Amino acid sequence: MAVILIVDDEEPNRLALERIFEREGWEVRHAADGRQALEHLRAGAVSVVVSDLKMPGMGGLDLLRAARQVAPETPLILVTAYGTVESAVEAMKEGAYDFVSKPLRRTEVIAAVRKALEKHELQRENRRLREQIAQAQPGEMVGRSAAMRQLLEETAQVAPSMASVLISGESGTGKGLLARAIHQLSPRREQRLVTVNCGAIPESLLESELFGYEAGAFTGAHGRKEGRFDLAAGGTLFLDEVTEIPLPLQVKLLRVLQEGEYERLGGTRTLRADVRVVTATNRDPERAVAEGTLRADLYYRLNVIRLHVPALRERREDIPLLARHFVAAHARRNARVLRGIDPDALAALEAWPWPGNVRELENAMERAVVLARDEVVRLSDLPAAMRQVPGNAEAGGWLTVQVGRPLHEIERHVIEATLRQCNGDRNLAASLLGITARTIYRREAEWRGEG
Repeated sequence: MAVILIVDDEEPNRLALERIFEREGWEVRHAADGRQALEHLRAGAVSVVVSDLKMPGMGGLDLLRAARQVAPETPLILVTAYGTVESAVEAMKEGAYDFVSKPLRRTEVIAAVRKALEKHELQRENRRLREQIAQAQPGEMVGRSAAMRQLLEETAQVAPSMASVLISGESGTGKGLLARAIHQLSPRREQRLVTVNCGAIPESLLESELFGYEAGAFTGAHGRKEGRFDLAAGGTLFLDEVTEIPLPLQVKLLRVLQEGEYERLGGTRTLRADVRVVTATNRDPERAVAEGTLRADLYYRLNVIRLHVPALRERREDIPLLARHFVAAHARRNARVLRGIDPDALAALEAWPWPGNVRELENAMERAVVLARDEVVRLSDLPAAMRQVPGNAEAGGWLTVQVGRPLHEIERHVIEATLRQCNGDRNLAASLLGITARTIYRREAEWRGEG
């Protein structure tokens, strides 16, 4: 809810504005002078300040200058009965968002505050996006393949809803990242995303972890403990490996999903759950239902929206993009300067089956960044098993080229492989390739410029 801070030394004026703003559904706070206003701003949660210009002690302009230091993103609207052009110009130069004159017209004041609220929300959104970019870690969802484009489009479509989402996919594909993307694209993004790995918590503790407990619920329960449903109130609860939840506890989870109600362990008071539930599993949920380890009614409730994250081997065209992303990210983290990945190393990465999916690729790239001896990740920097896959090197004069690889990358791969076969003799390599040595020199200069 928007919070409007009214600053005026005369209480009747504050109460008049309060009545106007409360009819719009805005929360109102009062300050009798500039110093009280600064205390509210330091406490945070103020969306817009509406301040009188003429006040004893710290006037409106002085408050404006101070507010720019305390809460620079909070818009301030000045109100005065002495509305001259000079004071309006001075206020705007000092950073006032708007300027309205007494006697106040309700429509004018509301319009000014609404525009200020739009500005405030835009600034908050921009700051949130900047923070997300600044805090981005290696492992973000990256991909241009058709499968990933479809998945991200579906994610953007379902994220704003309240529907339960079940994410399926092998271990290491990025199901947790997709859950985070759903939360960040939803109206609940300002609240918490709480994650529970249901397979990592002992059965005896999982119920109390999810729903909390009251004092005396069991031996050692000396006080009340909030559960994950409490912590995620207003936000999103991500239950990873949901098929590992014991059958008795699945009944209680089903009740929360159907009725939005639960009780803490040992408690009698019924609580409401204001939570959007996202779940994930690396198992086949239909098979789990058939085997009796997942209740059918719970599965249908969880599976309102199904999103499947493809295995890395099913989107091999994304491997070069992901590999370069991880190299750049881990180079920054390890204070290394790396220009890219050698074509032989890239061919090895594309040929590897990736049983551990994106997580395995990231680990391999982090290892390569640490072990790289120069400014390029080379075949020798990769794990030994990846270097031994058939087709990774130009054995017997043959090359393996991934279908769909960009032509300029194929050209570079062929030229560099031919140069190695010719021990660096550019004239011989050019003769074999049917081009001029000058073309090879020109291409090499272009590649150095790309680095």
